[in-house]
Amino acid sequence: MFILGFAGCIGALRENSFLLKFFSVFLGIIFFLELTAGVLAFVFKDWIKDQLNFFINNNIRAYRDDIDLQNLIDFTQEYWECCGAFAADDWDLNVYFNCTDLNPSREKCGEDVINTQCGYDIRAKTFEKWLQDNLTVVAGIFIGIALLQIFGICLAQNLVSDIEAIRESCLFT
Repeated sequence: MFILGFAGCIGALRENSFLLKFFSVFLGIIFFLELTAGVLAFVFKDWIKDQLNFFINNNIRAYRDDIDLQNLIDFTQEYWECCGAFAADDWDLNVYFNCTDLNPSREKCGEDVINTQCGYDIRAKTFEKWLQDNLTVVAGIFIGIALLQIFGICLAQNLVSDIEAIRESCLFT
C-alpha cells in the first residue's frame, strides 16, 4: 500500500506518467479483486457463515486459555453488542460459561460475575443479527471505498492524458 500511495503521490507531483499509470493499474487491480471477493462472498455465503461459526466457536471454547483472545472476544462482543457467532447458546461450548446444571463454575451463564462476556445482560444479540441490522451501513462503506478507488483511477488517467497532451504540443511547436 505504501508503494502504491507513493507512486500516486510522486507521479502526480513530478508529473511522471509511468508512476501514474502504475498507480492507476494497481488501483484497478485492487478494485477488481475487491469486487471479485464481494461476488464470491455473496455466492458462497453459506460456506462463509459455516467457517465463521466454526472459527468463533473454537475461540469461545478457548476463551480462558489465552488472555489476548479473551480480550479480543470481549472487545468484539462489547463493541458490536452481540453474543456468540449465531446464538448466545454458543457460549455453552465453554466449560466455564455453559448453562447446564452440572456446571459448578461461578461464571455459569454469566450470572454471578459481571464481565463483558455475553452471559451478563447481553445474551440476546448475535453477530449475524448485528450484520443484518447494519447491512446498509456495511454496504454503504464498501460502495464508498469503491467510488473513491474509481475516482482515484479517473483522476490519475486524466492527469496522464493531460501530461501526454502537453508533451505532444511541445513536440510540434
